[in-house]
This record gives sequence, C-alpha cells and structure tokens, in this order.
Amino acid sequence: MTSQPTKKTAAPAVGGHGLQAGLKDRHLSMIAIGGVIGAGLFVGSSSGIATAGPGILLSYALVGTLVVLVMRMLGEMSAANPTSGSFSAHADRALGRWAGFSIGWLYWFFWVVVLAVEATAGAVILEGWIPAVPQWAWALIVMIVLTATNLVSVGSYGEFEFWFAGIKVVAIAAFIVVGGLAVFGVLPGVDSEQAGLSNLTGHGGFLPNGPGAILTGVLLVVFSFMGSEIATLAAGESENPQKAVTKATNSIIWRVAVFYLGSILVVVSLLPWDSKAIAEDGSYVAALDSLGIPHAGQIMNFIVLTSVLSCLNSGLYTASRMAFSLGQRGDAPQGFGRTTGNGVPRTAILASVAFGFVAVFFNYKFPDSVFLFLVNSSGAVALFVWLVICFSQLRMRRIIQREAPEKLVVKMWLYPYLTWATAALIVFVLGYMLTDTEHDGRKTVLLSLLVAALVLIVAFVKEKVGAGRGAAAAVSGPDAEDAEDAEDTSLGKVKTG
Repeated sequence: MTSQPTKKTAAPAVGGHGLQAGLKDRHLSMIAIGGVIGAGLFVGSSSGIATAGPGILLSYALVGTLVVLVMRMLGEMSAANPTSGSFSAHADRALGRWAGFSIGWLYWFFWVVVLAVEATAGAVILEGWIPAVPQWAWALIVMIVLTATNLVSVGSYGEFEFWFAGIKVVAIAAFIVVGGLAVFGVLPGVDSEQAGLSNLTGHGGFLPNGPGAILTGVLLVVFSFMGSEIATLAAGESENPQKAVTKATNSIIWRVAVFYLGSILVVVSLLPWDSKAIAEDGSYVAALDSLGIPHAGQIMNFIVLTSVLSCLNSGLYTASRMAFSLGQRGDAPQGFGRTTGNGVPRTAILASVAFGFVAVFFNYKFPDSVFLFLVNSSGAVALFVWLVICFSQLRMRRIIQREAPEKLVVKMWLYPYLTWATAALIVFVLGYMLTDTEHDGRKTVLLSLLVAALVLIVAFVKEKVGAGRGAAAAVSGPDAEDAEDAEDTSLGKVKTG
C-alpha cells in the first residue's frame, strides 16, 4: 500500500480553495535562514558552556552535522514532492498510514506546547518593560496578535517572519563581527584584555570537564535546532516549491556554521568559560558587557523577544499546516482540511492556538505539574521526527527512483550508508539521554515515549477500524476503481497550491 504510484492530480481540498502560493522568494529565504535560529541559542547556551566549557563547540558541531544530514534527507523527499505535510506526508507514503499519523500529531503537539513556552518567555520580557500590564495579559496579547496575522493570509505570516528573522540574522551577524574584532584586539575603544583565543585552552583546557561533557552538551543544545525543517513545510505555499526546498537544503551547512558555531566561538573567546557573568547574566549578555556596550542586557532582551515572537509566529504556522495536512489525509477532523478563500486553514489555526492558550493557562496555574509534564513529554519529539525522516528517506529514495527519477534534484550523500549512520547516531543520543538524570534527560525520553506509544495505539486502532470499514464497503458493492481512488486520496496526496 505504501508504494503506490502518485496520481497526476492532487487530491481536492476538503473545502475552500486549498493552500495558495502566497510566500515570496524573500520570505522563503528568510524563513530558511531564521528557522534554524531559535531563542534557545540566546538563552540556553550558557548552561551548555558551563557543562562542557569551550568543548561545547564540539557539541554544537555534532548536533549541527546531524541537522545538516537530516535536512539533506528531508530536502531530497520534499524537492521531489513538496507538500504542506512535509515529513509526515512522506512517512505516510514510505512507511504507512500509522507513521504519518503518529509523527504528524506528535509534531503538532510539540509546537502547540512551544507556543505556550514562547508566549510566556515573551510576556516576562514585556512585563519587565511595562509592569503595569500583568504577565498573563502580555501572553494573551502576543498570542492574539500573531494568530490574527496567520488568519489574514500566508503572505502576512511570511512578511512578519521576514522582519522577525531579519532582526535575528542582523543581530547575530553584527555580534560575530564586533566580537571577532575584539578577540583579535582590533576593536577601537574596547578594553579586551581578557578576550582572546587563549580562552579556548586556558582555565582547565578545551575540555575542562572531560570528553564525556561533549555528549552532555549535546543533550542541552539539541533542542535549540528544532525549526530547521519549517522551510520544507512552507515551500508548499511558494511559487516555486522545488527551487525553495533545494535552496534551503543547500544553505543549511553555512547557516549552522555561521549562526551557531560562529557566535558560540565568539562568546567563549571573549570570556573565560567559567566566568560568573556567563552563569548570572547569560552568555550573550555577558559577552556584550565585556565589550563595554551600554545597556547590553536590554539590547539582548530585545533580540530574544524578537526570536520569541519569530518562534511563536512560525510555531503557529507550522502546527496549523501539519493539522491541515492531517485533515486532508483523513487523520484529523475534516474541518482541519478546509481553507478560506485566501487559502488559510482557519479551523486548523484556531484549534492549534486554542490548545496553546490551554497550555499557557497550565503554565500559570500548574507550572510544576501539568505544564512540566507537557514540556517533558514533548521534549524528545525532535529526535523522533529526525529518526522517522531517516527511515522514510531509505524507502522513498527507491520509490522516487522507480517512479520519477528526474525528481531527484537533491540527493542524500553516500546513500544509504550515511542515512543509516545518522539514524544510529540519533538512537545513540536517545539512549544516552536515558542515562542523564542531572538534566532530566531520562524523564524527557520516557515521557515522550509514553505519549508516542499512546499516539501509536490510536494510529493502529484507527487503521484497523478503517480497514474493517473498507472491507465492508467492498462487499456492499463499490467498483474496484472507485475504491482505489478513495484509498489513494486517503493516503494524503495533499493539495499545496
């Protein structure tokens, strides 16, 4: 069932006019660049530096390599078949309905929890600036504004994301340039006696806490890379999906190298890794302070707020498009697959943001119980998604080569050996997380596996019920051709334009 040839025409939208090509090339370019820069880079890197010292660069390099390889696989499949469901739709075709259903809903769950996390993070910053407005009200305002932009059109989402991501990119580029000049002692007017490449090997060496700290660092930084796959979902609503996917896939290497490795290298070169300022103020704020830049904390708060709003904007977009794709394939309520005249999946957006509001409420009322469970139970979903992409690509390469080899415009390197090696590395990271009790790695994996198991049970039950109904319908008399068409439609040939 999973190796059926693709029909020449896309399945009709359940309602409305289907998704429309409302994203411009500049939108897609900035979504691809900004998608890999999460707020976690700014606020989470200090704990990684404290754990691994300058060796955190190896942790970022290891995870960055993993992301590059996974994106290469996803790019291969998405360039051949751009769709709003991205890896979920590919898993549906390559591995079976159960895989597409399960990973699609798990990914949706991950992003609606992220909505609550990011809305709260943004509210904390905004309340610090305008304390007259309570934190819960700021979270509400931020969620409503970004929901409204997503409801207008995909173009409005793209425009907001273009500027949000643009600010992040310019800020990090400026930080790398200014910090790099200070490291080499050529920045005028700055006392940079403590800055220099000697910080990479001083204060206990490059690996002050031993080689094992590299793997612990991996656990702390891996989740800050989630979002690099958003460009493949958004490509389905661009004028040239294949070109957009190819460009995003080919540029992932320099994006990871510059924005993650480049900026972290500047941080650990400007300051000793064990500086108290890194732990107390955060890595980037401490680095800016060391350069004597006034109001460094507020500058970084503005950049973090921009990153939070960008993540919220993209999270709502991503969750809604995944829900839309699930609705089109019959794996979600039918209304999720409907669109407005502007090509906006309104029901999918409202359902996603509704769960996000519920999660925000849990964060305020039950932060250490219900909300903590939601965060931990969605924490390993990124690794699950990457693993499914690996197995999907192993099967999809053969399907594409057999049915439409001319669509292999992006190819995974050293197939299938590098794909298997990537899958093995992901399994290793998950296994190592099970040994981590200090940073809640074990709890995160176990709770995520619990949620994944529940979703899998639902998927298999749904598939059994669907098979039973299909058999009953076959007995009652529809001809074989109509039955095959209905099955093909249910397998999710999603309309993307």
